[in-house]
Amino acid sequence: LFQIFRQMIEPLHDTHTSVEASDLQQEFTGWRRDPGDRSDADWKEAASIIESKYVQGPLLPYCKGHIQFGMLKSHIGYLRVTTFYDYADGTYADELQCLQRSLTSIFETPEKLNGLVIDVRLNHGGDDPLGVEIASRLTDKKYLAYEKAARNNSGPDAPVQFTERQPLWVVPAAAPGFKGKVALLIGPDTVSAGETFTMALMGREPHVVRIGLNTQGVFSDVLHRSLPNGWYFELPNEVYYTAGGTAFDAIGVPPDIQVSFFTPEDLKVSRDAALEEAMRRLTN
Repeated sequence: LFQIFRQMIEPLHDTHTSVEASDLQQEFTGWRRDPGDRSDADWKEAASIIESKYVQGPLLPYCKGHIQFGMLKSHIGYLRVTTFYDYADGTYADELQCLQRSLTSIFETPEKLNGLVIDVRLNHGGDDPLGVEIASRLTDKKYLAYEKAARNNSGPDAPVQFTERQPLWVVPAAAPGFKGKVALLIGPDTVSAGETFTMALMGREPHVVRIGLNTQGVFSDVLHRSLPNGWYFELPNEVYYTAGGTAFDAIGVPPDIQVSFFTPEDLKVSRDAALEEAMRRLTN
């Protein structure tokens, strides 16, 4: 039975679908395979390359190390965000406060920033509002982050229906931030809240240039349900839309500038092609 359920959801290639059979000690979670996927070992090496070759001085950790900030050459800031969860022990409010304090500390830096690179190429997702909180530090005017609608069917044989779209807005924060040129690094290991964060920057002015590869392509909050035999399954039941009405499920958010990164050839010569492109864009 477990294999049947797995075969039902595996073709969806959706990491927000899963089935768990604790009595069998088996679990399956979907995933969209992509040539740009990198292994844990590759990402560990990539982090070492960025810190030793590109970041000038220390890369400071915040929120249990899930957020890191340092300086690149030409007075460009480098902000790496690896998750939108587990920022602090306690409640979501504690996590939000940790993020707010960290962003204030980062953007209060006495060194003037000529540009900012935000790196979410390895981001495991989490709470969407935390991404919107970061976006609020990067703008001086309110704009639409995205809209979302949930599946709302009256029965299994009814036509597909959704709720009215719910808008979510980016509202400028009174706390310190950065309103200059921003480049965002994305790829297939940018997942879930990392992708809604990417969407939340699409309406920002001046435009945030996206560099890298398509994101993973999963946006919905995860609907968690149990089966009569004690197993669990998860599925997405929402659609996220841009201000123009575009959804990126399955395909992911595309970059403005496509750049493969941390290929075997790049790793051999300790090169981050996407970061180099971002630095070029921000200095020109």
